[in-house]
Amino acid sequence: MKATLTQFRSYDRSVRLLLTNQFTINLGFYMLMPYLAQHLSGTLGLAGWLVGLVLGVRNFSQQGMFLVGGTLADRFGYKPLIVAGCVLRTVGFATLGLVDSVPALLVASAATGFAGALFNPAVRAYLAADAGERRVEAFALFNVFYQAGILLGPLVGMLLTGVDFRVTCLVSAAVFALLSVVQIRALPARRGDDAVDRGAAAGGGIVAQWRGVVRNRAFLLFSTAMIGSYVLTFQVYLALPLEVRRVSGDGESGTVAVALLFAVSGLTTILGQTRVTARCKERLAPGQALVGGLLCMGCAFVPLLAATALPVPGGGAGRWLLAAVPPMLAALLLALGTMIAYPFEMDTIVQLSGDRLVATHYGLYNTICGVGITVGNLLTGAVLDAAREAGMSALPWLALLVLGLGCAGSLHGLHRAGRLTRPAADAQPAAT
Repeated sequence: MKATLTQFRSYDRSVRLLLTNQFTINLGFYMLMPYLAQHLSGTLGLAGWLVGLVLGVRNFSQQGMFLVGGTLADRFGYKPLIVAGCVLRTVGFATLGLVDSVPALLVASAATGFAGALFNPAVRAYLAADAGERRVEAFALFNVFYQAGILLGPLVGMLLTGVDFRVTCLVSAAVFALLSVVQIRALPARRGDDAVDRGAAAGGGIVAQWRGVVRNRAFLLFSTAMIGSYVLTFQVYLALPLEVRRVSGDGESGTVAVALLFAVSGLTTILGQTRVTARCKERLAPGQALVGGLLCMGCAFVPLLAATALPVPGGGAGRWLLAAVPPMLAALLLALGTMIAYPFEMDTIVQLSGDRLVATHYGLYNTICGVGITVGNLLTGAVLDAAREAGMSALPWLALLVLGLGCAGSLHGLHRAGRLTRPAADAQPAAT
């Protein structure tokens, strides 16, 4: 942890501020979102389909608008989009706590999602620009701060929600309001290559800008290959908790085991990310690190696959251990795989963009992976249901293992072909 803090202090003020901002953004977001569904269904008494609609609108407005947010960041600068996203989330979160009509809730939910689409690509592009040659190490630190916010946010939210969910909403809104003020006063103005941006404006505007990014075939191939990594890591929220509940039941012991999943994932990243990245950078090419990370993520499901061959104890400590240990090992390996791959993944996007329209590339990348997560989770849920009905408990873990191996193979092919280490020759983000 000391090495992490030393590395943090070695960066310029803008990078340190961006890292701190990301921790605070996740703190404010995760102190509220885990408890929103219960507020909608319990306190407000909304039907299940309405709860799903409100949450779905938030997800769609974020995933579907990442490309727009990235495009705006490249054209108007990174700081205005970061500030605008924080201001919009301030309004959205405060509204969620103060209204009870469905139309107002939908508008507030959409606003919080669009806010994320505004600042996420801008933050990553800003960090990549100001970190310079130390991008990989900066994104490793970024993941540490990111995970710290995810880990602490629900704990703070649990305390606040114990008083009143509206208090949680207002505190979260206050966090984003404070962030807005700090960034307006302290974050230097920053944008990408101004000459490229002016060329994009002169060459046909946003449509030409998007057309250039979409013509970057290496970037699109890389984005498609990386979808699997996001589907795999999301299983910490989907398949792993369901497996814990399937084996242990719905009692308190199952709740403890699920909480341990998230603690293992977050703490492993916070404590180990910078050391893992340093070792990978010393010993591996970026493409090799990406392949290794995906292999690790795929192999994360081997303990669960092996556990299906064991008899389920009738109760007691043996049953709890069978319910908790294989999923925790899976969460640990997923976290390790993410630690290996994530900094090089973010750096590869910059390289494949050719340092042009970086935020737009991040925006399209997030949209592609977001759509992939949605489809992947639907398929994973279908496989889980089919496995339960057919009595084939190994099927989901085998499918996820194959997905990880397949994506690792795709990345290996791109690495061998040299498509991960230099901008594609056909990438022309701006028409001339």
